Formats: sequence, structure tokens, C-alpha cells
Amino acid sequence: MTDSASTDPSTGRDAALPEPGTPPAAGPAPADGADAPEAPPARLWDRMREDPQYAPEHLALEAVRRLGPEAARWAQRARADRPGVSAEELAEQAVRRFVNHARFSGAVSGAAGLPGAVIDVGVLAWTQARMVLHVAAAYEVDPEHPDRATDLLVLQKVHKVAESARLALGVAAGRERAGALFGAGGQSPLGRAMLRLGVRLAQMAGVRAAKRVAAKVIPGAAIVLGTWANSSATTDLAGRARTLYRAGSPPVPAPRDRRPA
Repeated sequence: MTDSASTDPSTGRDAALPEPGTPPAAGPAPADGADAPEAPPARLWDRMREDPQYAPEHLALEAVRRLGPEAARWAQRARADRPGVSAEELAEQAVRRFVNHARFSGAVSGAAGLPGAVIDVGVLAWTQARMVLHVAAAYEVDPEHPDRATDLLVLQKVHKVAESARLALGVAAGRERAGALFGAGGQSPLGRAMLRLGVRLAQMAGVRAAKRVAAKVIPGAAIVLGTWANSSATTDLAGRARTLYRAGSPPVPAPRDRRPA
């Protein structure tokens, strides 16, 4: 696909469209006061570490809360700056931006071993969620709607179907509320919890956990393996997201009739 937008030769970026994930150059500040974080916030890390079984669900819920408004603002600014810009152009720009982010997210933590691998796959999953929500906004699908958390889990192949994703999100939301009220209890030993968290986040990001750990342990492997694996997984996810949202907001299926025949 060839972009019709002009390109600034000094940066290689589209000159006529605002970069996804960046605040406006002028005008009022966003309503929520700040641009979205580049990595999962500390509170989310705590929640995922305490409840690693539902780490992807916690990340999806927080991503829609934190990143959905940013994606909506970006799409609104882009359309205001260039009336008539196509959804395909906006989606292409978002994909390019966040695939590039993902390509170099494998060495962000600077930490070795299992903790570094867990941080890396968490940042990658967060970047991928950010991309999906920007793609949704590009196709005029509400990135702030709670159904986008369901979309994330299905697109990232954590769940095969939307119904099971919704059930898991409901469980995670309930555990989140319970943790806020009563505090975390009965945690696994730290090492085992970290390993489980890493596996779950790697599943969400589309990268095998063993490879991500190897990339942190083997000298020189992090850049080569991280760049290829992150880029490939994120590009594949982008294709699935564009296919999903190109047709508009996915329909919400009616509840099944569970009464006996």
C-alpha cells in the first residue's frame, strides 16, 4: 500500500498526520491530563504479579482504560488536521509506529534473567495493545469501549472466542475489586509467580517465553532475537486487527438460551 500523505525527509514520518501516541503540538491539554505511559504502570505490574493467572486480562482491562482515550484523541486530531484522510492511511500509520516501537522493546528493561524477560514481554504486550486500540480508532471503532478488552484477548490469541474472553475478564475484574478491598493474599513464592507471569504475558504478546528468557541470558542474543520476534508477532497482530476493524465494530452476540429443551 502506498501512503498518499507527504513525508518529512528529516524524520521519515508523515508530515500531515500527528504521530500516534504523541500529544498535540498546540491546543488544550487532554481531558485526562497526560499522555498514556509507554509501559505498563506500576500498579498494573503489582496486580499482575499478585494474580499471574489472569495477567493478560488485567493488562487488557487497564489498556482500554489508559490507552483507549489516547487512541481516540489521536484519531480525532488526525481527522481534524486532514479532513478526508482515509481509515487505511490512519491504520497504516499506527501500525508502522507501533511495530517500530515493538521492534526495539526487547531491551528496554536493562535487566537480565527472568525479571528482565518478564518486563520485556510485558512492555511488548502493552505496546501491542496500544497499537490495536489505535487501529480500532483509525477505523472509527470506539477504542474506549469495554468490548475492546475482549477484542485484545481474542486478537492476541489468549482466548479463542469472545465469550470465554468476556468470562475471564469478568473474573479478573472481580479479583481486581477484591484485591482493592482486602489486599492480596496467598501469593505464590516470588520466583514461581514471576515465571507464571512471564509465560502468560509471552502468550499474550505472541512470543515464546523460553526464547525471551534465552534472549536475556545469552550474550548478544537479545537484540537479534528480540528485534525479529517482536516485529514478527506485532506485524501479524496488526493484520488481524485491521481485518477485524475494517468491517466496523464487531457485533456483540446475544446471550445463549440455556433453558433445557
